[in-house]
Amino acid sequence: MTTAWRRLLRVCAGLSVVAALHAALNSRLLRRPPAVPGPVPRRVTVVVPARDEADQIEGCLAAVLDQRGVPDLRVVVVDDGSTDGTAERVMGVPDARVALLPATPPGPGWLGKPNACAQGAAAIDQASPDDVLVFLDADVRLMPDAIASAVAVLDESALDLVSPWPRQLTGSAAERLVQPLQQWLWATLLPLRLAERSPRPSLAAANGQFLVVRRAAYDRAGGHAAVRGEVIEDVALLRAVKAAGGRGVVVDGSTLAACRMYDGWPGVRDGYTKSLWSAVGGHPAAAAGVAAGLSAVWLLPPLAALTGSRAGLVGYAAGVVNRAVVASRTGARAWPDSLAHPVSIVLLDVLVARSVAGHRQGSLRWRGRTLPRAVDRRATSGAPSVG
Repeated sequence: MTTAWRRLLRVCAGLSVVAALHAALNSRLLRRPPAVPGPVPRRVTVVVPARDEADQIEGCLAAVLDQRGVPDLRVVVVDDGSTDGTAERVMGVPDARVALLPATPPGPGWLGKPNACAQGAAAIDQASPDDVLVFLDADVRLMPDAIASAVAVLDESALDLVSPWPRQLTGSAAERLVQPLQQWLWATLLPLRLAERSPRPSLAAANGQFLVVRRAAYDRAGGHAAVRGEVIEDVALLRAVKAAGGRGVVVDGSTLAACRMYDGWPGVRDGYTKSLWSAVGGHPAAAAGVAAGLSAVWLLPPLAALTGSRAGLVGYAAGVVNRAVVASRTGARAWPDSLAHPVSIVLLDVLVARSVAGHRQGSLRWRGRTLPRAVDRRATSGAPSVG
C-alpha cells in the first residue's frame, strides 16, 4: 500500500467518522412532534394527488378522516387520469368532507404530480391565508394525531413548511438496502438548524409523501406552478418557499405516518431511476462527482478493511454506526441492515448511473408517462437534494 493510498484512506475514514458525529447531532436536533397536540384552530385542506391508486386510496382516506383535533378538515382527491377505478373508490367514501376533482391533463412544461397538486390547491373555495395545506400521497397512512402534530410543529417553531418524514416500510432486500438512504443522506449531510434559516437551495430536504405548508407561504412561493417541471417537486417547493422569504425543514414523522414507497427491486429501480438524475445535480459531471464522493467515504474504507487496514475498519465501523443512528431515529430497521451499508452505496451508484443515462437518452417513464428531458444544470454546492 503506497503512502498516497494510506493518506487517502485515512482522509476517507476520518470523513466517515465526522459524518457519523454529524448524524448523531442531527438526530438530537431533528424537530419532534408533541406527544399530545392541541386542536388546530383553522381550516386544513388535504390534497391527495392520485393516479391509478385504487388499491391505496380508501385506506389513505380512512386514516385522513380519522384525524383528531382538526375540526375544520376538508379533503380534495385529484384523480390524475386514473384507469383502474380510483375515482369510483373515492366516490364510494360516505363522507361529505371528501371531494373528487378530475384533473385536467398536464400541459406543456408540467409534470403530472405538480399539475395535480396545483389543481387541488386551486379548487379550494374561499381559501384564506390562514389556511393550512397538506399534500399527501395515497400510499401514506397517517396516525390519528398526525395533522394536528405537524401543524403544532409548524406553529411552535415559526415555520412556513414542514415535511414530516414518514416511517419508511420495507419488505424485500432491495427495499431494505436502498430505501433508508433517503433519510440517511439528509441526516448525514444536511445541517438541520442552518437549513431552517438559510435560503440556500442546496440546504433543503423534503418528502412529498407528507407536506404541510401555510397557505400564505404557498401562494407567495407561486405554489406548484413554480415547480411545474420538477421531478423532485417536494424539494423544489421548499426551495421556492425559502426563496419567497419563508422557512421550512424536514421534521420527524416516524410516529405520525408510515409509507411503503416501492415494492421489490423493480419498483425501487424504476422509482429512483426516474428522479436520481435530478437529485444529483442534473448533469453527468455532477452525478459522477456525487457518486465518487459517497463511494470514497463509505466504500473505500470497508474494502480496505478486508485487507486488514485499521483505518479502513474505523471508517467502515463509523459508517455502520452512522446508518444505525439514523435508522433508529427515523423508524427504520437498524440491524443487521446497517452492516450492509457499503452494499447500499454500490446500489445507489448503479441507480444514479442508470438514471443519468435514461435522462440523457430521453427514455425515462413513470406511471405511463414519458418524462420530458429538462435542461441540464450544474449541481449547487452542499448535500444532494433528497425527495
